[in-house]
Amino acid sequence: MNILAFDTALGALSAALSAGGPLTRHFELRTRGHAETLLPLLQDIMARGGIAPEALDALAVTVGPGTFTGLRAGLATARGIALARGLPVVPVTTLEAVGSLVEAAPDEAVVVAFDARRNEVYLQAFEPCSGVPVVLGEPAIVSLDGAAARLPGRPLVLAGSGAGLVAARLAPGTVYRLSDASPQPDAAAVLAIAIARIEAEGLEPFRQPPAPLYLRAPDAKLPGGLDYVKEPS
Repeated sequence: MNILAFDTALGALSAALSAGGPLTRHFELRTRGHAETLLPLLQDIMARGGIAPEALDALAVTVGPGTFTGLRAGLATARGIALARGLPVVPVTTLEAVGSLVEAAPDEAVVVAFDARRNEVYLQAFEPCSGVPVVLGEPAIVSLDGAAARLPGRPLVLAGSGAGLVAARLAPGTVYRLSDASPQPDAAAVLAIAIARIEAEGLEPFRQPPAPLYLRAPDAKLPGGLDYVKEPS
């Protein structure tokens, strides 16, 4: 099965292609310009993998939380390709993508936190896993002072760009360590999660357009109090 995955949600730009042989992938740190560079990157990834767009079977994309402009770039591209080719799109959260790469002992809980600014973090806890992460709570945006109250009462492995911020506010005596996993989502991890979900559920559950997971409304507003963008219902 030929599956193309990509991520533009936070501070990186990445893509990965599974086409029956070695993984074709690209990862770079990038905080802006995703919309201009994503499509050329995907074309390059498919050319390197020897796959034409019409040979794709599915897409996978990060749906958030992340930056508003980054998410829009990735989701608009995924929707456009899916509509043109009739492809299913597997949605993967950025929290899942980072959490899936964290190595942890069975008695530890994996906690992924992204710096959301304004003294807040995007936060979610997971069971240690290999493959599709098993969640221990819903993704949320929480204040730094309130983050500790949402964490499991067991040894913790903290990951993501907000890991240090959360660690600084843990109660004395809390058992934790900082993960050395990348704090940025990687399309290779997105691809691995998508493959596992397709194997478990098939392609039909992923025929609907992917919806963004913002957790917080975008800062940008149009004049006159109008919404910046309305997602399709």
